[in-house]
Amino acid sequence: MSMTNEPLGTGGLILNEPLLWHKGKKGRIGMSIPASDVPPATIDEQLLNTGVDFPDLSEVDVVRHYTRLSQWNFGVDSGMYPLGSCTMKYNPKTNEHQAATPAIASAHPMLADDLCQGTLRLLYELQQYLATVTGLDAVSLQPAAGAHGELAGMLIFHACHRHRGAQRHKILIPDTAHGTNPASAALCGYQAVPVKSDERGMLDPALVAALMDEDTAGIMVTNPNTLGLFEERIREIAAIVHAKGGLVYGDGANMNAVLGVIDAGKCGIDVLHLNLHKTFSTPHGGGGPGAGPVCVTRELEPFLPVPRAVREGDRFRLEHEGDRPLSVGRIHAFHGNFGILVRAYSYILAMGEAGLKQASQLAVLNANYIKEQLKEVLHLPYDRPCMHECVFSDLRQQEYKISTLDMAKRLIDYGYHPPTIYFPLVVHGAMMIEPTETECKDDIDQFIAAVKAIAREAAEQPELLRQAPQRTKVRRLDEVQAARCPCLIGPTAD
Repeated sequence: MSMTNEPLGTGGLILNEPLLWHKGKKGRIGMSIPASDVPPATIDEQLLNTGVDFPDLSEVDVVRHYTRLSQWNFGVDSGMYPLGSCTMKYNPKTNEHQAATPAIASAHPMLADDLCQGTLRLLYELQQYLATVTGLDAVSLQPAAGAHGELAGMLIFHACHRHRGAQRHKILIPDTAHGTNPASAALCGYQAVPVKSDERGMLDPALVAALMDEDTAGIMVTNPNTLGLFEERIREIAAIVHAKGGLVYGDGANMNAVLGVIDAGKCGIDVLHLNLHKTFSTPHGGGGPGAGPVCVTRELEPFLPVPRAVREGDRFRLEHEGDRPLSVGRIHAFHGNFGILVRAYSYILAMGEAGLKQASQLAVLNANYIKEQLKEVLHLPYDRPCMHECVFSDLRQQEYKISTLDMAKRLIDYGYHPPTIYFPLVVHGAMMIEPTETECKDDIDQFIAAVKAIAREAAEQPELLRQAPQRTKVRRLDEVQAARCPCLIGPTAD
């Protein structure tokens, strides 16, 4: 694999980067190792793999290699990342610094309570902060991600109904809920009963009432829903479910739109999970760790996962299964994904009550600004105020045989990561855009200008969109061939 400059369709150049095994020269050294002050030890020859010839590389070889590879990628440090429902926002680097503080990052999870009072205090206070933010009474920090928080919530539903003496077997799930909700419910033995949204993209209390019966454990509501719309009749829906002995689960993955604005407890929510890795400052994506704490009403506190940090006088300790006999038990090792919890704690302290509320207000403002600016060039299925994200479709571009996918691919050529496409499923050809609160008006205006330019290209130069992207390291795949004849062989030395 040689290093060559290959011309692209737009006239740009891109640098191919060889594998490290194809770089370097014999004798190059990338480190200085102090002279050994102990005698050498012999190694059994059978333990040595003499068939691998590791390359000799200098420091500059290695640094430039990985820097070049990083420039082929895209992240929130590179530019706007408007993935709807995923909240790919820029997060303050100071929270990364706090999480990396040696005394925090090096704390051993098996230390006795007396030897980690600072760690336990951080966990306890974060629980209190999240309870205050949501308007609920108690919190477990154990779940490791959003879907894991959903699972914890469904385990709590199951444990609560079992404790009441009558287990139930169904769960109501709106068509505007997050896609992992049915799976989380199914893992707990529930049958998912779909609830269709009305012409406004909202839940109809009459339909919920018709579906809710004594064998239904409750309802899972994403609010704001995946259309970016606030379920305005949530209290009425909660009252219907409670009247039948059911529980209300709130999927809080979109809570970044309503922090400091709504009280989930007063909305009738019994269980709510939060995505700390979206709403409360963690670089999201790339397969890294997350955290999905679950918040509950006082009635459901006994069922929360353990361990949980509790305060006794001026000391802190962890509660375990023996302290909570009704608990659903452990769902994660030790303290949960502790580094993510530290970032959230730091973020909340830095932002304060007013800052958290302002972040949500700006997220909503930015999304509505994009909605109003683009609704003349993209079809807007629900023309009403949105929350943190807005959903368009490709209906107007279909006459030019241009799809949402074509427009998303073309956005890459303009330097933007594409928004979420083809979700939610209730909108055909959906394009969901979430600018988050971290983007300024100037950058949002540039994004809007790019989308408008692409809409013009769809009408005037449709083939340009069908061939996009053209400025990337890897061009668009033939998706039919990729599915039918996948290449499962890695690169060779040729």
